[in-house]
Amino acid sequence: MAESTLGVGIIGVSSVRGWAATAHIPALRALPNYEIRALSAHSAESARAAGDVFGVSAVFSDHEQMVTQPDIDVVAVTVKVPHHRELVSAALAAGKAVYCEWPLGRDLDDARAMAALAAERGVRTVVGLQARQAPAIEFVQELLTDGYVGEVLSTTMIGLSVPGDVVGQPNAYMLDKTNGANVLTIAVGHSLDVLNHVLGEFADLSAVSDLRRPFITIEETGEQIVKTAADQIAVIGTLASGATASIHVREAVAGGIGFLWEINGTDGTLRITAAAAQPQIFPLTVWGAHGRNEPAELAAPAALTQKWPALTSLEGAPAYNVGREFRGIRRTREGVARCASPCQDC
Repeated sequence: MAESTLGVGIIGVSSVRGWAATAHIPALRALPNYEIRALSAHSAESARAAGDVFGVSAVFSDHEQMVTQPDIDVVAVTVKVPHHRELVSAALAAGKAVYCEWPLGRDLDDARAMAALAAERGVRTVVGLQARQAPAIEFVQELLTDGYVGEVLSTTMIGLSVPGDVVGQPNAYMLDKTNGANVLTIAVGHSLDVLNHVLGEFADLSAVSDLRRPFITIEETGEQIVKTAADQIAVIGTLASGATASIHVREAVAGGIGFLWEINGTDGTLRITAAAAQPQIFPLTVWGAHGRNEPAELAAPAALTQKWPALTSLEGAPAYNVGREFRGIRRTREGVARCASPCQDC
């Protein structure tokens, strides 16, 4: 049965750049049963500019005012990580469902506090680990279920986050480990989540992190600043299934493959590739081989790529997986809920 429209308020909107403009707004505009009803920015001027660009009349520089609007059902938090706890907490306190981008908080204490408040208020929440929604990931799950590789014996993942020793000014805050947005929490976080989503959790593991290039140049100014966040993360362990798993994600290196994930079994191998260790953003390509054959590209079935026709025009763009994540949110008589298995009509 078709659901009524969900009203969305987005916190952290810029008229010229940012994740809200790149992903959330195009996704929500493409989806039926969603309406962007309010935007919040860090200043009144920025809020008005964003409202003009995106055609939203209700704009706020005070997020507390926005989250209390009666026509807002879901609040999307798309700001920098250090501000997540304050903004998410305000939305939860107002009884609104929340979609917060990943990482949820700067640290475990932040995340636990938000989770506890959500449970106390009895509201639904979504964390933006949207790589799970990629058709390629669903395809890999289907192939494994069908026995394409036989028994999974091992898996290896290698990825590159920021290449070289230069970073753009908007991302400079990611060099400070206290901000909670860095290669460990973002590139490793998204990549590791996909691995665990497909193959299961770790039974045991060991890990190392290191900072190999402590100085980074800001692209726009040429200024060299000190980096405190690790740029080498390596994990090895055993999954609950018994499979051996290893992950190595690095940044600030010259060249190197962007993203390569292999799943090796008794009968074959699956290989998933992308341009960078950001599977939530970059399109994924699936390759497969049986025995000792060389891997060949495998096309995901149309049933997966065209599951929601409204999003077809966004395929390959950052908004695509975000839109698929939003499709799992629906309205019930009690409020807003997550679908266990989102359908075409909800």
